[in-house]
Amino acid sequence: MSKAEKGSHLYNIRHSLAHMLAEAVLEMFPEAKLGTGPVTDNGFYYDFDLPRTLIPEDLKLIEKKMRKFVQQNQSFVRRDEPLEPAKEFLKKIGQPYKIELVEKFAEQKGVDTVSFYENVREADGKAVFVDLCEGGHVENTREIDPKSFKLSAISSAYWQADENNAQMQRIYGLAFESAEELKKFEMQLEEARKRDHRKIGKELGLFTFSELVGAGLPLFTQRGTLLRDTIIKTIQGIQSRYGYQNVWIPHIAKRDLYETSGHWDKFKDDLFHVKGKHDTEFVMKPMNCPHHTQIYKSQRRSYRDLPMPMAEVTTNYRDEQPGELLGLSRVRSLTQDDGHVFCTVDQIKEVSGDIVKIIKEFYTLLGMWGTDTYWVSLSVRDPEKPEKYLGESKNWDKAEKFLEEIAQEQELNFKRVEGEAAFYGPKLDFMFLDALGREWQLATIQIDFVMPQRFELEYDAEDNKPHRPVMVHRAIAGSIERFLSVIIEHFAGAFPYWLAPVQTKILPVSDPFLPYAQKIADELRAAGVRVEVDASSETLGKKIRKAELEKIPYMMVVGEKEQNESTVNVRDYATKEQKTVKVGEFLKQVESA
Repeated sequence: MSKAEKGSHLYNIRHSLAHMLAEAVLEMFPEAKLGTGPVTDNGFYYDFDLPRTLIPEDLKLIEKKMRKFVQQNQSFVRRDEPLEPAKEFLKKIGQPYKIELVEKFAEQKGVDTVSFYENVREADGKAVFVDLCEGGHVENTREIDPKSFKLSAISSAYWQADENNAQMQRIYGLAFESAEELKKFEMQLEEARKRDHRKIGKELGLFTFSELVGAGLPLFTQRGTLLRDTIIKTIQGIQSRYGYQNVWIPHIAKRDLYETSGHWDKFKDDLFHVKGKHDTEFVMKPMNCPHHTQIYKSQRRSYRDLPMPMAEVTTNYRDEQPGELLGLSRVRSLTQDDGHVFCTVDQIKEVSGDIVKIIKEFYTLLGMWGTDTYWVSLSVRDPEKPEKYLGESKNWDKAEKFLEEIAQEQELNFKRVEGEAAFYGPKLDFMFLDALGREWQLATIQIDFVMPQRFELEYDAEDNKPHRPVMVHRAIAGSIERFLSVIIEHFAGAFPYWLAPVQTKILPVSDPFLPYAQKIADELRAAGVRVEVDASSETLGKKIRKAELEKIPYMMVVGEKEQNESTVNVRDYATKEQKTVKVGEFLKQVESA
């Protein structure tokens, strides 16, 4: 609901507020050195090199200054400067980080001028603040509702996101077009805190972390593993109807594999390196596609063998920065539901169409596939940075055209987004909204002409000549860990019946009815229900309360009446309805759940 496209009025409001944040900090700390202050999905931030560490109370003082500036009706006035005068000006006002940015712009963009924006106070026409900036901004701060923004957090950040650089202090702000929208978002944040997957995961006993194992390396309990396995088996069951068969690969590989694929140059600093007894250099695998090319290449292939879908659920490893790790959302061990299809050019559309059907079926099960709950990013090259991408331009043109046609033919809600392609090919990224209206990129389809060429993959075509196959990459859930973080928060831990790790919990009124509870549990297990019996000596009230907190879809209370009548008293977590039924009747009821 809050993401602002560059150039929109909301974007300009947020960008303007970032400047006023810097203006306020400079008034409070005249010796402050300014970093950068971009717009975010829900507001803005600015990085500062300050003489002391900020405390939460500082935010209120800075925010008060910002509101004062807004009410001064400051205008944003652009001026352009040649590089050398610009650097001299920045040196004069003591802003070394900005000088570094000017030099970076000159080197990367080949510009000979840079732009500044001055905040000009309406009352006296005085320029009270100036910042190196490309724009855009509101014309005047009278366009900003003083109650539509607030400063929200302080954190640390390395200059230019490089740990070898100076550490700066980052101030975050929230900003919207009205006070009502800000209030609505804050309520959403409060609900998000309640739904935090780390909190719910602990309450439901799904996963844990251990200092002895290491940060970013989650351990899944029996219930958490049931949840993972249900997701994996559901995806495998759907895709098996489209010819996917499982493969298996090891968890380490020689660096040569990734040098050949092209991943080494881009990701070598993010890999875990493995040293054995000899000189061969290994790494923990960060992705699976290069391994899968070697399975394809292990035999001579014919056009009759294609398309060849292969799938695997396997864990990869990436050496993320400790400060970037966040519960299951950002981990060092990520399990991918990975799949690759080797096919001919003529088969791309059919293969990709099948993947769309798999994605649609899976997310329909989750209730996330709908007109207003998803959209698709047709992620293509950045035309201004061709050096970022591997492979021939003609193949990129072809792949991008194929994906656009697939999106049209499948009637997907899509839009073209430049600069979001993978380095080896364009893709369709499926973006889903959760229960709080937050957007997540989950499933993806990528067309790859590059890797088959780099690994010299071939098949014998009908003309009896060797041809190069195309490699279509696909993920349905993506990283299982990250996917779990999304759906735990989406459902707030109250999973639909088919997905719940424990679908039914049987609560005997007292110990004499425990054998009857176990007998019912055996019947349910035989029917494929994931069931537990609460055999504790707690009172029935406490047992019910515990099952409620565990958000188990159905509770079954059994006592003397139920035992005598061979029934169970069923309580529905979602509807809170309660009724006494035979076990067979209950099984019929949940068959369609």
